[in-house]
Amino acid sequence: MSQGLVHHIELYVSDLKKTIDFWGWLLEELGYSLFQEWDSGRSWKLGETYLVFVQAEDRFLDVPYHRCRVGLNHLAFHASSRQQVDELTDKLQDRGIRILYPEKHPFAGGPEYYAVFFEDPDRMKVELVAPKLIHTHIDKL
Repeated sequence: MSQGLVHHIELYVSDLKKTIDFWGWLLEELGYSLFQEWDSGRSWKLGETYLVFVQAEDRFLDVPYHRCRVGLNHLAFHASSRQQVDELTDKLQDRGIRILYPEKHPFAGGPEYYAVFFEDPDRMKVELVAPKLIHTHIDKL
């Protein structure tokens, strides 16, 4: 049952072309597929959830996005493993995308939180989080 799960998220952006280049690549790396395409927007879908990006009208571009204002702070995605976090980190750097909190990477979220933090073209924070490792202890007999 899908009750309560996120159906879609729609984000207005300042430059649709830059957004498509960034988010299209990233979401396809994470398993999303292009879902909808029209002159002023695009969406990508994974399972029953999709993300929509729409070009903001010029009259609304006077105040740029900032994650510390009221509204959306960031989007966080599950990674399949720490290896996926590391591989995506390398790809982000190859694309010239700045990694946030480099002095603490990949533990910027804490010692048990393995993730990469970065920004989209409008400086929205994005993160990819590895599953938490399960520690097991086997006593020697």
